[in-house]
Amino acid sequence: MSNEIIKLEPREVWENFYKLTQVPRPSKKEEKIQAFMVNFGKSLGLITEKDAVGNVIIRKPATPGMENRKGIILQGHLDMVPQKNNATAHDFEKDPIDAYIDGEWVRARGTTLGADNGIGVASAMAVLASKSLVHGPIEALFTCDEETGMTGAIGLQPKVLKGDILLNMDSEEEGELYVGCAGGINANIEFEYDEVIVPEGVTPFKLIISGLKGGHSGLDINLGRGNANKLIVRFLKHATRELDVRLAEINGGGMRNAIPREGYAVVLVPHENIAQLKKAVKNYESIYKLELGAVEPTLSFTIEETAMPKSMIEERVQDDLIDSVYGCPNGVIRMSDGMAGMVETSTNLSTIKSQMGVIFVKCLLRSSVDSAKDDLVEQVDSVFALGGAMVSFDGGYPGWKPNMDSQILKQMKEIYQSKFGKVPAVLGIHAGLECGILGAAYPNWDMISFGPTMRSPHSPDERVNIASVQKFWDFLVEVLKNTPVK
Repeated sequence: MSNEIIKLEPREVWENFYKLTQVPRPSKKEEKIQAFMVNFGKSLGLITEKDAVGNVIIRKPATPGMENRKGIILQGHLDMVPQKNNATAHDFEKDPIDAYIDGEWVRARGTTLGADNGIGVASAMAVLASKSLVHGPIEALFTCDEETGMTGAIGLQPKVLKGDILLNMDSEEEGELYVGCAGGINANIEFEYDEVIVPEGVTPFKLIISGLKGGHSGLDINLGRGNANKLIVRFLKHATRELDVRLAEINGGGMRNAIPREGYAVVLVPHENIAQLKKAVKNYESIYKLELGAVEPTLSFTIEETAMPKSMIEERVQDDLIDSVYGCPNGVIRMSDGMAGMVETSTNLSTIKSQMGVIFVKCLLRSSVDSAKDDLVEQVDSVFALGGAMVSFDGGYPGWKPNMDSQILKQMKEIYQSKFGKVPAVLGIHAGLECGILGAAYPNWDMISFGPTMRSPHSPDERVNIASVQKFWDFLVEVLKNTPVK
């Protein structure tokens, strides 16, 4: 474990980020980070509170002479996506993140880094702790459970915060200002099955998809990366039909908002078809590499002998599962007509897991157009309903409609151009930001999302660009100094 990142500039941001890496904070398990943040605020002598759902709010008065400025809400989320490589021994509920410097980047050894949204949180902490920055009234809003349900944003009560401008620091490309985002909804699918006795004359094998990049199911969905669940089921479609293979267990993906990187299936094959099965695996690995090699250079599809399972999935449900998953929409459904290069609608077939007579399948559906999201819901529902599954949807959240006449947008564009010599890009983002939900509770807020440059969030390849953190911080300081007058 190394604390080398605290020597990076700006020190005030990296020192706080290092502290965050030492506190476990996976989604849904945020008690430690909430207590840490409450103690942090109180240690500074600032008004600090934790609300009923777990959001932490810290208030800092304006510096002398800035009392007449509009109130700024600095907003980030406390939780992080807990993803690790299979070979990495790490307990996200107990172990600190092992962050290190890798050239121009900071990353973590074998796990997600938590720069999403740790850098934004650390920057807000730096503002709160500073005795030299110039700013108007500050309220720091640290929301909980953003990654798996946006519970904090949904549960934030109106009239608690008094500010006028929300600076969401959860975007991932320096030099870009985000003014809109996609809404989303969760699909929950269940196949019930009878556990069937394993017949004589079969050998168990484990089929393993690994080496995929995965990534953020919003930000990276347009990169054409492989989906472990779709790839394993594609092979099962062939193997069950042509080689009389039977499925005993299937497990793929980890988090709903992460593109699945790894997956496996335990299958049973008649003795006489073993050689053909092994040959088919090699053939499909070649096919997958041919199709995806440019974006998935380390893709691997392998077969290995395994222990004999106690039972297998009944054939009718096995076939219904395979057909439904094979037919389920996945990836980019439509690009935006109004904003070049932005995904409008997508779905991520994120997890499949069989256990104790039930196969659970989860998807995350996103769209910046509500009617398109509704249509995608009906498509997913139809595919799995035809397969006899129970389908439900929950966790829906609205998108954030752009306001191109925003005062803070105009001001931040001018500040950025003055400081860095170029106009920042103004964009929408396909990821789900909390701004849409928060804006519904606080319709008076003028909102912008921005942040430093990150790559591959929601995967163990997550990394943040060091130089961009400095630019992001310098920009934030200048924005606070030039907050509009009330």
